[in-house]
Amino acid sequence: MQQSSPHSTKALVAAWLGWAFDGLDGYLYIILATPLVTRVMTEQNGAPPDPKDVGWRAALIQATFLVGWAVGGAVFGRIGDRLGRARTLTLTVLTYALFTGAVYFAQTWWHLLIFRFIAALGIGGEWAAGSALVAETLHSRHRAWASATLQTGYIVGCIAASFVAKAMAGLDPRVPFLVGIVPALLTLWIRFAVPEPEHWVRASREGPPPKLRSLFVGPLAKTTIQLTLLTSIALTTAWAFLFFGPQLVLRTPKVAALPKPDAQGIVSDISMLYLTVNIAANYFATYLAHFIGYRSAFTVLMAAGLGSFLWAFHQPPSFEQIPVFYSVIAFFGLGLFGLFPLYIPPLFPVLVRTLGAGFTYNVGRLVSAAGTLLALFAGQSLATADGVSHALWWIGLLYIPGVLVCLTLPEPPRGESPA
Repeated sequence: MQQSSPHSTKALVAAWLGWAFDGLDGYLYIILATPLVTRVMTEQNGAPPDPKDVGWRAALIQATFLVGWAVGGAVFGRIGDRLGRARTLTLTVLTYALFTGAVYFAQTWWHLLIFRFIAALGIGGEWAAGSALVAETLHSRHRAWASATLQTGYIVGCIAASFVAKAMAGLDPRVPFLVGIVPALLTLWIRFAVPEPEHWVRASREGPPPKLRSLFVGPLAKTTIQLTLLTSIALTTAWAFLFFGPQLVLRTPKVAALPKPDAQGIVSDISMLYLTVNIAANYFATYLAHFIGYRSAFTVLMAAGLGSFLWAFHQPPSFEQIPVFYSVIAFFGLGLFGLFPLYIPPLFPVLVRTLGAGFTYNVGRLVSAAGTLLALFAGQSLATADGVSHALWWIGLLYIPGVLVCLTLPEPPRGESPA
């Protein structure tokens, strides 16, 4: 029996807000990576650093962040099956809020690395807990719009990060991260207003959750492997674009000649444009899946992502081309993320649901982290627009195996509930 509508609404609102603050906290670093690392290294060394050193350390911090995201998805996923979805959601939001704010106190670049890693633990766990919470409280007939709506929470957070970065462009780049503390207040409401799903409460009375190895035994093994491959490819291509895309804008001749606050404002404006396009893409993707099935929808979107990357980055785009190219990539290359929130959880039994969702979705962050570092070598020198564009073109080729994986994906159950 489904939970009442007020419970479903609270669960959706809590997860949406959690994801929105995920996006805010995660995307702030992407926008501010270069000025942030430059500022901290300048103070640390007493002299302006070499741009190549800044690029390397900024990418290393981002790679470590993605590793933390993967670890957090597995660890808090396990906690979510033991303690409950709402309680785990509270813990994860508090974790990433506090350590995003801690960036303000960073005195060395490795302080940034540590704070971003711990913040990522919470962000990774929040995805698994939030998606499982909604999947277990919302009627399955609402899956299309709800899945897209959840994903738009993250995008709205990214847009908010762009506004924050632009509004504070003239300040120390550590200051905007203080905004990341705000989500800590959300934990008070979640703790007292959002109940645990009935599906989990009933299942938890039957015994402890199965161990991690249960994901690799019997019918679940194939599902686990397929989803891990799918998310690894999707996350690597997406995070490469989200991280290196702003760097490419900064390295175009027109923007590179501007004062840093003006250049940062342009990066924020372009980010807001393609992120807004991505909101529409999320709904397009989920309703495409509603009509032709998840397997076919993932396949179509992966193929479109391949075409958009190869088209946009076969040579360094001009400043005038970037808004168009980035919007196309945001629609086709990133739109498939609207499918994940309510596609993955129903494929796992209740007592391994947050573990399964957290593991399969977030282990892809490890591959993304490796991809971020490999892009440094593929691009040879990220100090130039040529190098960044070259790196993104090569990463776009990952969509080819992605299409092959999509052709074998399972379809989620279509019953009244995901349990």
